[in-house]
Formats: sequence, structure tokens, C-alpha cells
Amino acid sequence: MTAVPFDPELAAALTVISQNMPSSLTPEMIPLLRQGMTTLAPAEDLTLGGIVDLTEVDLGDGVSVVVCRPVAAPTPAPVVYWIHGGGMIMGDHRVGLADPLAWAVELGMVVVSVDYRLAPEHPDPAPVEDCYRGLVWLADNAAELGVDPARIVIAGGSAGGGLAAGTALLARDRGGPALLGQLLIYPMLDERNDTVSSHQMAGLGIWDHTSNDTGWSALLGDRRGGPDVSIYASPSRATDLSGLPPAFVDVGSAETFRDEDVAYATAIWQAGGQAELHVWPGGFHGFDVMVPQAALSQRAKQARVDWLRRLLGH
Repeated sequence: MTAVPFDPELAAALTVISQNMPSSLTPEMIPLLRQGMTTLAPAEDLTLGGIVDLTEVDLGDGVSVVVCRPVAAPTPAPVVYWIHGGGMIMGDHRVGLADPLAWAVELGMVVVSVDYRLAPEHPDPAPVEDCYRGLVWLADNAAELGVDPARIVIAGGSAGGGLAAGTALLARDRGGPALLGQLLIYPMLDERNDTVSSHQMAGLGIWDHTSNDTGWSALLGDRRGGPDVSIYASPSRATDLSGLPPAFVDVGSAETFRDEDVAYATAIWQAGGQAELHVWPGGFHGFDVMVPQAALSQRAKQARVDWLRRLLGH
């Protein structure tokens, strides 16, 4: 099966990245991955030099959130409810916040990022239920937080994008909290890991077929691929995507999740919903985070801001 070529600028960077992060991640690598995740990128000043106030809130039972409010944000402010990536097996609520914080400063938003429990120690349904719990807390405490409960945008990247999609389905099926939109950045949606793109890009890029097996098996164990996997864990299994908030879905053309993400946006349209889909040519998984200054990365980042601006009516 012929692989999709990487964008030339990204390919050059991937050569360097691959020296520290192999394409294929296996279960025995999880402890080392967790140790190394914080060293893949320089430590971020989440206050952005003092223009963002941070508050950590412990929700109990291993779940917490960090509330990031730009000092210039209005009250009540629209809010991004951020769910971090990490393949269901690594990361925390301070991972991947550079772009959400940039959205917050530019658009006058607050960011609330949830620290959900990780697999395999906490398998499904713990992660998605933790994310839903944080969303309910956010909506219930909107007045105290100075945010507008009618303008909550759920967002996440990779596993966080999949959990955001699952949480949006939970919110729909449980009658709330209401969401203004869902921003799904190369989301991890299908535990079956059997699309053309998942096989086509095996052994290439970041988070390949083997890595995807590792993450999904940690989350679902023996249930994976069987009849007892819920749509909230694996949103690609949903047969009814009606009644969801407007979605933004983007993905690289040269990555594992391409086909499942395109199919998810298509299913939203087929259900009569709103979705904006971008397939970035030659993008590998996480290209915008790992090579943020690349031309393709800049285009992807701007498209998300533009969608948020339209959604908020700015």
C-alpha cells in the first residue's frame, strides 16, 4: 500500500523528531512515554508573562481542572473546555495549551482544561466520564467563574479530540450541558484501527497503526473490537450524529486518523448537522504542535481561529 507523501517542510522536521520519538509505540513503553512527554517541548509559561491568571481546582477522585483567564477577558466570557491529547495513556491538563491560550487572548475567552484519569490504570469509561464531569462542573459554576454557560466550546487534540467528541455525545444524550461548538483536532475516534489510512501510514510519521493499537487496547482491553464498546469511547461507532453542536474537524492527509475523521465529519453532514472539515496535505499527526512555524501549521492554526471567531460572532 503506497503511503501518502509528507509535506516537504514537515518531512525535514520529522527526520529530526523521529530520532527521539519512534513511529510505533508499544505497551511496555508507556512509563517512559509519560516521563518523556514533558521533555518533548520546552516548559510553557501558562501565564504568558502575567497576562493570564491560573487557578487549579480539585474535583476529587483524581480529577482536576486548571482555569486560565486572560486578565483582559470580559465577564461573562465564552469558554474553551480543553481536553488534552496523549493517546489515552499519557499527558495532563497542562499539555497542549499554547493554542487554546492564544485563542483565549485573541478572542476574549477563558480556558478550562481537565485532567482526566489515564488508561490502562483507569480504563473506559473513566476518561470520558471524567471529562463529562468536568464539563458539568464548568456549567454549574459558570457564574462564579465569570463565563457564559451558553457559549461553551469543547475542544481537544488527538485522544483529547476523541474524548471531546465522546463528551459531546454524552452531553447530547444526557440533556446537557449545552455546547456552542466542538473543535476536534485530528481526533482519535475509532478503536477498530482498520481504515485504509491506519494501514497506509503504518510505521510512518507520529502515532502509527501499532501506537494506535497500544492506546486503544489500554483504554478498552478485551472489549476492543467487540459489541460492548460504547459510542462515547469510540465515537466512530455512533450511527446517529444528529443533535450535535457545530463541529470543526481537521486532520493531516498523511496520518493514521485521516479516514475516520473524514468519515465522522461526513456522518455529521448526513445527519443534517454542521461541520467544517480540513484535510491538511502532507500533514503528519501533531504536525502543528511539533513544527509550529511550518507554513502548513500556520494555515491550520489560522483556520481554527477563524472558525472560532465565526462561531462566537466576532
